[in-house]
Amino acid sequence: MDREAQRAAILKGALSHVAFDGWTRTALLAGARDAGVEPVLADNAFPGGMTELLDFYHRHADIEMVRSLEANDLAEMRTRDKVALAIRLRLESNAAHREAIRQALSFLALPQNAALGVKCLYRTVDAIWYAAGDKATDFSFYTKRALLAGVYASTVLYWLNDKSDGFAETWAFLDRRIADVMKIYEIRARFDRFAGQLPDPLGLFRRSATR
Repeated sequence: MDREAQRAAILKGALSHVAFDGWTRTALLAGARDAGVEPVLADNAFPGGMTELLDFYHRHADIEMVRSLEANDLAEMRTRDKVALAIRLRLESNAAHREAIRQALSFLALPQNAALGVKCLYRTVDAIWYAAGDKATDFSFYTKRALLAGVYASTVLYWLNDKSDGFAETWAFLDRRIADVMKIYEIRARFDRFAGQLPDPLGLFRRSATR
């Protein structure tokens, strides 16, 4: 078993224990035991401990989300629908690990783990935008990711407590949140069109300065 396969096997085993033991070394070693990996090898696989295991879990979930999204016919889909589908696929594929995710949020809420939480969230929304075909490099690059981070985070919290059949209420909530974001973009687009019709204040200042 190579190192990445070993890490994946330990993670798979640990997830069932995290639900009860939290993101602790106890869960890590229990997962290693289930995967047939010696404790010393488990520590070598994740020298950063539970923060590294959780980071690995998020990376793995991002990869699986993008892979599942790209398996769909995206050519005729609107960007907003691609984004919604990506979030839905990610949550559906982790439905068996809702308690582990709940424990992860508590773990990331600790001050010493806050930076990891921000990094994981940014990486996820960045992966979603790229997979949805967004190639923006201007200022909207950051605003899009900030807005989607809010949508994604609030949807995860809603999903964790959703008891509806097939998470129907979560998907309705997600659609509403994305619709709200689209309204912001529509307002921004109208403002940009209006601003484009106004004189360039910087240009006027430069011309005045050279007279």
